[in-house]
Amino acid sequence: MKQLRASGGVWIASQGIALHLDPGPGALVRALSSRPPLDPATLSGVILSHRHLDHANDVNVILEAMTQGATRVRGHLFLPSDALGEEPVVFRYLKEQLEGIHVLQEGGEYVIDSLRFATPLRHIHGVETYGFKFFFPQGIVSFITDTQFTEKLFAAYEGSDVLVVHTLRLERTDHPDLLHLSVPEVELLLLHIRPRLAILTHFGMTILRARPWEVADRLAEKCGLPVIAAYDGLVLDLATFSIQKRESPR
Repeated sequence: MKQLRASGGVWIASQGIALHLDPGPGALVRALSSRPPLDPATLSGVILSHRHLDHANDVNVILEAMTQGATRVRGHLFLPSDALGEEPVVFRYLKEQLEGIHVLQEGGEYVIDSLRFATPLRHIHGVETYGFKFFFPQGIVSFITDTQFTEKLFAAYEGSDVLVVHTLRLERTDHPDLLHLSVPEVELLLLHIRPRLAILTHFGMTILRARPWEVADRLAEKCGLPVIAAYDGLVLDLATFSIQKRESPR
């Protein structure tokens, strides 16, 4: 809520397909102010890991942009069942403009054009939540989204070439009532899964105060693999597994 880090989510592009994962507060503004701009009208779909505001607040504005002001029927929406339930996060008129609405479930696999992804495990969180494994020609990129630690995560995300981990807490004892991963728990995940690259994101204040890049460096040394602390505008190029910077206007 302090917007010390952007909360607009993740833009995924592969083989002419573009998806927006977890369009939280500022998603549209961040996309259009990026250099070069990311145009929501080119999206093939939107994915929500769960209904919390920091992940879903801007879903309606992104859907409206994807459907060009709700004037065209196009695009797909993937989301948990409780995001459509008694207190839905998506407006009814926008649902009518979508080519398809797909309810996520544990062990599910989904295809949109040439892109395939899976939801291997329902996470332990305050609402229905899923992580993702995206199967690209260059390798598997997984997102371990908000969750309490469980050893089931090891098997669910094995085989990941890139692991993007939501890391909210510095220590296990920091706000143990929050169902989010801590740095020691991420260390266990990296030691078991052994990705080619790990990216930490979704930082709480304890990690921001500890300097995320230093936290990542310590994890890299302990686990013996590359670990990067995400920053606004980070771009992962799967052709080379290199990290680049997307510029914003000054």
